[in-house]
Amino acid sequence: MLCRKQLTNALSALPLTFMLASALAVELTPVPSANTKAPGVVRGNELSPELSEVPIAYGANALENPSVAIAYYGYDNNGPMVPAPGAVQSTVSSVEASKTEPDKNTYLVLDGLRGMDPTFNYGNRFLFQGHEGGVAGYITRINLDADRDHRITLLADKDINGAALPAFDGSTWYPWSQRLLFTAELGVNGGVWQATADFPALVEDISGALGRGGYEGIQADSFGNLWIAEDVGGTTVAPGGRRPNSYIFRFVPNNPFDLKIGGKLQVLQVMSQAHAGPIVWNSDAATSILSQDELDLHTYGKVFDTAWIAIHDTDVQGNSPFDANALARAAGGTPFKRPENGVFRPGTRFSEFYFTETGDTNANTQAGSTFGGFGGLFKLKQHSPADNQGKLSLFYLGDVVHTGLDNIQFLTEDQLIVGEDAGDNLHAQRNALDSAFVFNARADYSHPSNRPIRFLALGRDASATIDSGLSGSPGFQNDGDNETTGFHVSDGDPSTNGVLGAKKPKPFKDGWRVFYTQQHGDNITYEIIRSGKRVHHDD
Repeated sequence: MLCRKQLTNALSALPLTFMLASALAVELTPVPSANTKAPGVVRGNELSPELSEVPIAYGANALENPSVAIAYYGYDNNGPMVPAPGAVQSTVSSVEASKTEPDKNTYLVLDGLRGMDPTFNYGNRFLFQGHEGGVAGYITRINLDADRDHRITLLADKDINGAALPAFDGSTWYPWSQRLLFTAELGVNGGVWQATADFPALVEDISGALGRGGYEGIQADSFGNLWIAEDVGGTTVAPGGRRPNSYIFRFVPNNPFDLKIGGKLQVLQVMSQAHAGPIVWNSDAATSILSQDELDLHTYGKVFDTAWIAIHDTDVQGNSPFDANALARAAGGTPFKRPENGVFRPGTRFSEFYFTETGDTNANTQAGSTFGGFGGLFKLKQHSPADNQGKLSLFYLGDVVHTGLDNIQFLTEDQLIVGEDAGDNLHAQRNALDSAFVFNARADYSHPSNRPIRFLALGRDASATIDSGLSGSPGFQNDGDNETTGFHVSDGDPSTNGVLGAKKPKPFKDGWRVFYTQQHGDNITYEIIRSGKRVHHDD
């Protein structure tokens, strides 16, 4: 038997990955590689053997209350679900319906919600989505306790003034006002909309308070502040590098029980280590891509001072919609390469905020990994989420195998799920479809022995395979390959105690559930469950 000193010496000699893995709440066997991409070839999803996925909604599922334009969960009514025999795509005739792309999922346990049928009991477990694509924006609710005919409810496709809803991307539940919040990634036409959870949903555009921007990820902290990640791609410089052009925002409401009253919108400012002052938007696209600041931001071990800078105050400037990206740039905010989503680490009292940087989604980017061409993950640490100063550091530097990092969610206190959205072009360049990975928040990824665990190698369903073959046809409107999106881990608690990051997740037990959507193609939303399998390795 080893003595304590011998045991300590033995453990210290082990790779860090082994020591971290032994403490994980959910032990996962890595999926060896991503699925490859080949013309006309359908690929099945592959998960770690400890996990299984159960479809809870298909794109072809009929809505219980269809409208003239929207009759199905994942398809508009402007064509067939698959091309008819002999159909030819043209600029005046589309061979198939537009795919609506259900995006970020939000799970809630709520009592007394209604649907189209006043005699039906819809249960109390619901999954909400905004739809990112298609010809019309709308909100759906999957009634998880309901039968087939009442399974999916169209909550709204218009706001309270009768205006059509935009395509939505991000979503979250805001317990103080008891509203769902949806973001539109549409630049000066984007912003934030709030909606009630019941049928029919009352939807309001609150961009007069929060501004207009390419908003995507949105998350509340324990003070009721809203942290927003913006996805606005900058100028592309050949052969594929994109100028950092997106910002991290924080909205401090005057009254969290009514966001329409307004408050202060702030932008994150990061102080440079290469020159005096902050890292700001560079008017010269070429030099901004290969700047010392970009190199420093994407270097392990460097820690940057940060500050929140106010760019709009409704008490002073009023409640008319405004261009948040333009104000952030003018105020000296720090731009990133498309930071699409962010989340607070559980157990830190909202003092650690992790966000993804998608990067250039081009294998030929001249920025490479060194200058952030493949994006990565950042950690912002503050003593309190309400503080105006903090520290920013690179948590993980992306590479061509781990890039297009988009959706992010904590599976457990330490395990962080991150999904790719690499895009059809990069899939072809690297001959690899999207994957989803688990990172460990305690790991030092500058250490060569530490690597994220691929737990999902996304495949490509038949519809997405057809769409991939049609990509580039004149007038064809749908994306090709599938995308991982909407990862969500929650027990559905609608109170302020249920804000993501307030509790340490317990996946697969005590009411905690895990969801994601295989976007594009068949537009299937899954619940991930334990498979009951346990893989043992002989060393």
